[in-house]
Amino acid sequence: MIGRPTVQPNPHPTGIIKSVRMLLPVLACIALAGCHRDMQNEDAVKRGVMDHLSAVQGLNIASMNVTIASMVFRQNEVDATVAITPKGGDAAQAMSLHYILQRKGDRWVVKPRADGGQNPHGGMGASPHGGGMGVPEGGSPAGALPPGHPAVPPQSIPQ
Repeated sequence: MIGRPTVQPNPHPTGIIKSVRMLLPVLACIALAGCHRDMQNEDAVKRGVMDHLSAVQGLNIASMNVTIASMVFRQNEVDATVAITPKGGDAAQAMSLHYILQRKGDRWVVKPRADGGQNPHGGMGASPHGGGMGVPEGGSPAGALPPGHPAVPPQSIPQ
């Protein structure tokens, strides 16, 4: 093999190959950081609450202002107090709801309530307004309509 030079691989890459090799670890770190974004912020919690409220049938969330009044984070859960007012309404008359959200993947999801969401005051205990929760003297059970009153359709209350 006379006249043919032997080609040896260059142990020191140059040009594009060198640039790609240098940038590859940096790009991998950026990609990993983007996949594990910080979930402990108000926007992420509000997104979870809004997803929950939008699933409540008959609730027009476009007509509401929803704000996160307070949050307490614990590992994979957050306790959130949410203030809801009608758009253009008085913020002093906000309805306050408490939610517990659980982290599922890259989002917060409202946990179902232990009581099934039927009674926000927690069952048949004493009334927070004083007095018992039973039948008033000489009257009908609490919440019952008087005789002859037309039927009232049930309302959907966010849980």
